[in-house]
Amino acid sequence: MLPTPEQHPVPNPNSAPDPFTPPQPEQARAQRVHASLFRVAERHAATDEQRRRQVHPTVLGPHEAVRLVSFLLSGAAQHEDGEPEVDRADITAALSLVPLMRGEMDELETGLLQMARGRGMTWQDIAFGLGLGTPQAARQRYERLADRTAPTEEGPE
Repeated sequence: MLPTPEQHPVPNPNSAPDPFTPPQPEQARAQRVHASLFRVAERHAATDEQRRRQVHPTVLGPHEAVRLVSFLLSGAAQHEDGEPEVDRADITAALSLVPLMRGEMDELETGLLQMARGRGMTWQDIAFGLGLGTPQAARQRYERLADRTAPTEEGPE
C-alpha cells in the first residue's frame, strides 16, 4: 500500500533541499563569490588606505583600464564633466590590453595556488575554491597554468 499525503507531505521550498533534486553548483558558486568579495573587502580593504595598496598611484594597471572602459561603455560608471566619451580607439586600446591582463591573471593564479599548497591546503580544498569538481581537475589546472607562465629560456642567436 502507498503512503498517504499526510504521511509524506510535499516538501516546503523554504525547508531542507529535496533529496531527489541534484544540487545546483552554479548557484552555490555564485553565492560563494559574493561572500568571498564581501569577506576580503571587510577584512583587507575596509579603508581607503588598504584599498590603495594594490593600485599604482599614478598609472592604471591593465585590468583597471579594461574594467574602466567596459564600465563606461556599459553605463556602470558615469562620465565626469569634461571627460570625453569612450571612442573606438579607447575600445581598441582596452582590447589590446586583454592578453596582458589574462597573462597577469594566470601568473596571479599560479602564485596563489603555490602559496595555498605551501600553507597546507589540499587539492580538494583548492578545487572547492576554484569551483572545480575534483582534486585532479585543480591539479591539472595548476600544471597548465605553471607551464603557460613558466619563464622561457632564450638562447644565443
